[in-house]
Amino acid sequence: MNLNHLLLAGLLLVQMAATAHAAEAQTGPLIENYGPVYEIPDAGFKFDPTITYRSVMDVSDSAQDADVLNPNIESAARFLNMHVRDGIPASNLKLAVVLHGSAGKDALSDPAYRERFGVVNPNTGLLNALNEAGVKIYICGQTARFRGYAPNELNPAVTMATSAMTVLTRLQVEGWSLLP
Repeated sequence: MNLNHLLLAGLLLVQMAATAHAAEAQTGPLIENYGPVYEIPDAGFKFDPTITYRSVMDVSDSAQDADVLNPNIESAARFLNMHVRDGIPASNLKLAVVLHGSAGKDALSDPAYRERFGVVNPNTGLLNALNEAGVKIYICGQTARFRGYAPNELNPAVTMATSAMTVLTRLQVEGWSLLP
């Protein structure tokens, strides 16, 4: 192999490494350790940074394994992280998450979750980080009652609502966009 081939091979390796590095998802800056996203510097359609966005996420499914983070709740962190990375002020992102159905279990405190599933709630850190970032987190009261979750068994970041339908309807009437 001659010197030109070696140089070409070296450049190719550098380019492949740069491409691989550029393709890595990163967490933060708003919700650290959750919600990995990719940079899209050449996006032709973005949020307008002068507008305040109000979105409500409808989360009815959960991970099958009790010790696995709910990827549907983590989407809330992705939503925030990707838009803050894209230049939207965090103060312009209002977000609510509504848990119901099988996702209701993810609203439980660690002691209540451990009592039912034998492990600490893998969603506790995420729920707390979302709450600290100003995200409103609701559990459907119908789901909670049906599944036997008492209000004092919920993570303190979670608010009991009459129902998921109540939250989703009211927030949409108030101008919030639904993210199913």
